[in-house]
Amino acid sequence: MIPCRDLNRSFLSTRSFKYMSINLSKGGKFNLTKKEPGLKKVMIGLGWEFKEGNHLDLDASAFLLGSNKKLVADEYFVFYNNLRSPDGSVEHTGDNRTGIGEGDDEMILFNMETVNPSIDEVVVVASIHDAQSRNHNFGLLDDAYIRIVDVETQREILRYDLDAENPLNTEMEFGKLRKEDGEWVFEAIGVGGNKGLQGFIDVYA
Repeated sequence: MIPCRDLNRSFLSTRSFKYMSINLSKGGKFNLTKKEPGLKKVMIGLGWEFKEGNHLDLDASAFLLGSNKKLVADEYFVFYNNLRSPDGSVEHTGDNRTGIGEGDDEMILFNMETVNPSIDEVVVVASIHDAQSRNHNFGLLDDAYIRIVDVETQREILRYDLDAENPLNTEMEFGKLRKEDGEWVFEAIGVGGNKGLQGFIDVYA
């Protein structure tokens, strides 16, 4: 597997800067299928920066849900201990425990052509590892974002920069890809909680 940082550098091609990406606000939506015809595979990048003197380990995860808003099977929960969904449509590029350096800290690849037809949503979350025992929360971050990149052209399509309204949260639902009338739509969520990753598992499992 290509190391996370090495993969990230491949998405920094100068071609990416020839186009203006869309900046979404909380609750904003973007129809990828309609506005990006021919789009097949995207990279979902999550990034963050720490306030000076702080360090914490954030983990990105994806929940592949059916029409009942539940995992279609346990194996469709993609995270650092299960890097690939059974249908091969979602792949986590690996855990980054430091968050040091520029660019995306963790990345998830999504192939629209191979996704199980029973999948209606891909929910992307970030949770702080051992947040309670270490007294860590999102208030220790300066910036956090989620972005969508066309894998084929390496072009950033859209970005959502999280605001600082949830400083005490230990996990955050960054955004979701949702199928609407057969078309894939990205929605910026930005809703946090304080139950850890297990809290999302309790909701979606």
